[in-house]
Amino acid sequence: MYKVITPSTEAEFEKYFHLRWRVLREPFQRPLGSEQDEYDQVGLHRMVVNEAGEPVAVGRLHFNSPEEAQIRFMATAPEYRGEGHGVAIIFALESAARAESATHVIINSRDTTIGFYKKCGYQVVEEADTVKNPMAEHQLKKSFSEQNRIIYRPEWCEELQNTWAKEIPISDAMGIKIHQYTGRMFETRAQLSRNINVHGTMFAGSIYSLGTLTCWGLLHLQLLERELEGSVVLGDGNIHYHKPVTREPRAVAYLSDVTGDFSALKEGKNARLMMKAQIMDEERPVAEFTGRFVVLAKRD
Repeated sequence: MYKVITPSTEAEFEKYFHLRWRVLREPFQRPLGSEQDEYDQVGLHRMVVNEAGEPVAVGRLHFNSPEEAQIRFMATAPEYRGEGHGVAIIFALESAARAESATHVIINSRDTTIGFYKKCGYQVVEEADTVKNPMAEHQLKKSFSEQNRIIYRPEWCEELQNTWAKEIPISDAMGIKIHQYTGRMFETRAQLSRNINVHGTMFAGSIYSLGTLTCWGLLHLQLLERELEGSVVLGDGNIHYHKPVTREPRAVAYLSDVTGDFSALKEGKNARLMMKAQIMDEERPVAEFTGRFVVLAKRD
């Protein structure tokens, strides 16, 4: 289990800076200490740690002006790359910037990482001459809006939300909105006031629908990630209700909980996958939806 923390103790900062040095400075034979600068004293630091408390990814935010925040020193341990920890750091730092009323964030990036930041909704505003200097950095910018609060693939999520409104009208009636997507996690939220029963809690059928749509949405986005075509349908679904939903409901699905694979689609065959979604009453788990999904291969 991984979590994002704000390093605060001397031991935590020692681990934080060492990972920054190991990823960003050691490969270039730079000495310990070169990974720090004068903004570290006033910056906002975030670190992903594993169950043992060891650092997995780090990043820093500082302000160039009240309106402009800058993300620097993004680093993920090589053995943990590709697991979504960089997105978790971006999410945490952007949330901190929004909380401080920043209007936009800038990031400097080399060619090797620019694709990642574009997937996180950043746009190139100053292109570097990497022909003359392969190590030159491009400058990217994200101006904050309601749409791009979604950290990863915000344009895909906007398209998915529009698809739901057009083709699955119940989603709009229930007030279901995509809240966050990180590439590894997909979260939706609904309005309790639109799904309330005579007991003042959420309809069981609404909870089931929220779980189904959350799993469906994650699978749809994963098809796009893999550049595969197919139609996601629910073959069978079960839900266990533990406690009533009394506050604003949300549902979360994780890619790590998906069993099966998409490879059959490459051969023109249907893919079968099992996955689940946790339905939360704010931070409290209250129900678990498990679904057997079929991705229908596109037929010529």
